[in-house]
Amino acid sequence: MSQSELNHLTQPIADLVTRAPVEISPDASIEAAALQMQAHDVSCLLLTTDGELTGIVTDRDLRNRAVAKGQSTDAPIKTIATLTPQSIEATATVFEGLVTMTRNHIHHLPILRHGKPIGVITATSIMQTQNTSPVALASSIRRQHDLEGLVAATANTATLQQSLANADASAYSVGHIMTAITDATTNQLLAMAHRRLGPPPVPYAWVAAGSQGRLEQTAKTDQDNCLILDDSFEEATHGAYFKALSTFVCDGLNACGYVYCPGNMMAVNPQWRVTLSQWQNYFERWITQPDPNALMLTCVFFDLRFIGGTASLFQSLQEEVFPLAQKNGIFLSHMVANALTHRPALNWWGGLSWNQAKRHPKSINLKHNAIVPIVDLARVYALAEGIPSSNTYDRLLAADHNVAVSRASAHDLRDTLAYLGKLRIKHQAAQTKRGETADNYLRLNSLSNFENIRIHHAFKTIKQLQEALAHRYQASRLT
Repeated sequence: MSQSELNHLTQPIADLVTRAPVEISPDASIEAAALQMQAHDVSCLLLTTDGELTGIVTDRDLRNRAVAKGQSTDAPIKTIATLTPQSIEATATVFEGLVTMTRNHIHHLPILRHGKPIGVITATSIMQTQNTSPVALASSIRRQHDLEGLVAATANTATLQQSLANADASAYSVGHIMTAITDATTNQLLAMAHRRLGPPPVPYAWVAAGSQGRLEQTAKTDQDNCLILDDSFEEATHGAYFKALSTFVCDGLNACGYVYCPGNMMAVNPQWRVTLSQWQNYFERWITQPDPNALMLTCVFFDLRFIGGTASLFQSLQEEVFPLAQKNGIFLSHMVANALTHRPALNWWGGLSWNQAKRHPKSINLKHNAIVPIVDLARVYALAEGIPSSNTYDRLLAADHNVAVSRASAHDLRDTLAYLGKLRIKHQAAQTKRGETADNYLRLNSLSNFENIRIHHAFKTIKQLQEALAHRYQASRLT
């Protein structure tokens, strides 16, 4: 990816609008809609009422929901349309539009200004402005219909990160783009599983945890996921289906390079493939009885994000869990104590401390001794204030407006995260370029004196904010 292509991703998405949207009343007939699409030579119509967007219908909808189903052409177009569709504000970036389309598996995205539609952007219209990009990769993933094709399509994710690093993309942007590719891969595997197994017998939500849940994936990552099943689920009747579905998706992700979670925190594990009520019981027990194992699990499962299936199941879990955690001061104190177990790489004298292992001599683990301590701090801030964001940077941005941390400290921590995240991405990109397997171990002798000073300052910032949080929650008496 060139710098010009990266700049394109940061421009307002409204700049790509070339014509006004073609609109139609929701009560107009299917025949009238088809004639209007033909007359205007468009692949979609926006359903509007008093200028407000209420739905969208595409040429695919006409083919799959009307013609193929033998629907009467006199029926209202709203009967085959997607109502309350995904949309985006005109001030959003092309990148945000790309992520929205990739994550929601859609090809047409209405653009709104002050709530009114001004146009429609398609994946094709974005790709026409770029030669190689995440858009092309996401589009290729969506076109695959078997695992072999999906493995081939996702083979270049490490190269994509290298291109983004060469273009000096921020860690925030790289994390969102790389995670959007993982989301697209997961959704495509779910679609393949549905074709193989048939429609799900009860509603479910496929949910990502860990770095995918936080939108912070890099080229070196494993998979963390789970299933929330509707309370109508019965193991004897439905268990085999969801075991097969989770096995297919987890095996497929592994084949695509998202290796199995070492701790088996995946939907293929029956412990993490349970009903909404059971998930609610899990969280209630973890929050009210925060033993070491519970704290470890909450660090994974408080970073959840919906990927596919029925979103309301995930939303119901969030609405139950966040208020429960926010109100429990003892639980938050234990979370702080647990967060303090992940320390920046500093020794007793305040100097940089490096790995002593023979495999990675005189190196710093940029994940566990740099990024994870910030992730832990941001998670506590989010839980203390009921912030629903899963992304670490977004949690720190929201922390500007609450009492968990000062505005200046939140700003310092965001800058520290941005610096360390970019350092990690460039380190992995350099390894990929040399034909090596990407990892998180940065050798200190690879840094200039200035970089050594800066990373030392970053670690001191983390340590200071850990101490401030410990004092606030009196975590020392719990350790």
